[in-house]
Amino acid sequence: MATVTDTYKLSNGIEIPKVGFGTWQIPAGDVAYNSVANALKVGYRHIDTAKAYANEASVGQAIRDSGIDRKDIFVTSKLPGETKTYDGTLADFDATFKALDIDYLDLYLVHAPWPWSQIGTNHDKENVDVWRAMQEIYKSGRVKAIGVSNFNVHDLQNVMQDAEIAPMVDQIQYYVGFTEPKIVDFAKQNNILVEAYSPLATGGLLNNEDVAAMAKKYGVSVAQLALRFCIQNGLLPLPKATSAAHIEANKELDFTIQDEDMDKLNNMPDTAPSHFHNATQG
Repeated sequence: MATVTDTYKLSNGIEIPKVGFGTWQIPAGDVAYNSVANALKVGYRHIDTAKAYANEASVGQAIRDSGIDRKDIFVTSKLPGETKTYDGTLADFDATFKALDIDYLDLYLVHAPWPWSQIGTNHDKENVDVWRAMQEIYKSGRVKAIGVSNFNVHDLQNVMQDAEIAPMVDQIQYYVGFTEPKIVDFAKQNNILVEAYSPLATGGLLNNEDVAAMAKKYGVSVAQLALRFCIQNGLLPLPKATSAAHIEANKELDFTIQDEDMDKLNNMPDTAPSHFHNATQG
């Protein structure tokens, strides 16, 4: 059974809670502060943010004010996709480190293999320079683990071919109907943990009648079923919520989806709108 305090182990031995609390699209200030404070209050111990979300200072403040030992909270942030130089990577990490103000980061990710305004373009050479800087940041001890986000198999291979330290995590868009088998298989073969952002298809799954019927069978919400699906496939879901009720419900995942139902979920077609994948930052 997986709860928000159960953990996976990264390739370097660091433990990471199996469910994270995502803060994408949560505005800075009271909304971000209260969302993270509520998440920590009900038991989450894994908080995910990014420089691009512009809420790092609010997230850091909520963590510092929580009264929970720093070592008991796992915190992730991300390098902007637009940053594609060695020096820029070091500078952006310094800015993130200062904004969060929490002594160290547990995980730092390259947010994307391309700038968000140029989705799909090739930046192989630049990403090698970025990864060189990521390794330096890791060696500095200011971050416990490093990884990437939105990287496909080619992007992973590109940074791994000369890497001294391989990515430990790849955070990708993943949900029932969109499970990126090539990326997930490659990651598992190379001991890279896959994190699932938008595990509810940014709410799109909530209107899926087949998923709703299955959730009813287990006496859980569609969101709970979708998150449990990720965990049973060996991934780490990052649900985002701002209401206290949803924050609380999203961590109640102590049930098991039967094998035949997992097969059905793994073979469901994608029901998200066609524009969804290009519009999603995660």
